[in-house]
Amino acid sequence: MTENLLAEEVRRHGIDLNVINPWQIAADSHALFEKALAAYGDRVTPRRLSVLVGNEFGRVRQKYTADDPRAIGFVSMQFHYTGQTLLESLSSAERLLLEPYFKVMDDHLYMPLRAAYEAAGNHSQTSPALRGVQHLLPISTRIAQEVCKQICRQSPSYETYSGSLSAPQVRTSSIRDVEMFQVYLCLCVLEDSIESVQRELFPLCAMLYPRLKVSWRLVQEMLQAIGWEMHDRLSPNDVAIFLPYLGALTEMFSNEVFQSA
Repeated sequence: MTENLLAEEVRRHGIDLNVINPWQIAADSHALFEKALAAYGDRVTPRRLSVLVGNEFGRVRQKYTADDPRAIGFVSMQFHYTGQTLLESLSSAERLLLEPYFKVMDDHLYMPLRAAYEAAGNHSQTSPALRGVQHLLPISTRIAQEVCKQICRQSPSYETYSGSLSAPQVRTSSIRDVEMFQVYLCLCVLEDSIESVQRELFPLCAMLYPRLKVSWRLVQEMLQAIGWEMHDRLSPNDVAIFLPYLGALTEMFSNEVFQSA
């Protein structure tokens, strides 16, 4: 499915096919899913799984972003669809138990969590930037859920490649994307730079979103909603730390920039 969806975009954006080796991706996918399923079998919690295999997931992500950061779009989508296929073969009760483990995989592949943790290590415990990130990350999922609710209310008839914004599969992907933007925002704050967004996030979105029928207007509304949620949930000092970078992302993801990308 991933090949059919992205093959044209890979060619159009001139991505070197050598960095997208389907056999290597399949091998990495198999190894990581085995670890997730073994953790589930050993009754390791998803939170603990994230700690135990975070570095390994980070290494896989780094391997595929080293030559061309856009390659992670192909890889992470392949992992995501593999996970969805596995879940479809299970009962509803089994799906509910396994979904959190597969979400750990999705999060570590889509998001620069390892880079954020490494950047956090360069800050002192009293660093305002570190404190702001420590306050945002624990509530990032709740923020993402609320942002997606707002976008659904604003655009109830909007249709993406996979269905309406309220469809369960689209909602899950949308929440993950809003979480991803927040993690990149945290990385910008910790590195005092938007270079990670310029290098990874923007090219990835420029490749994927048109194919997935996600409009730039929707991205703008998402960023605006993230800003309001942060304003409501964080202290003024924390908000002040994030605002310059959120403003830079909003400008970078404007209609004018995307149309020329």
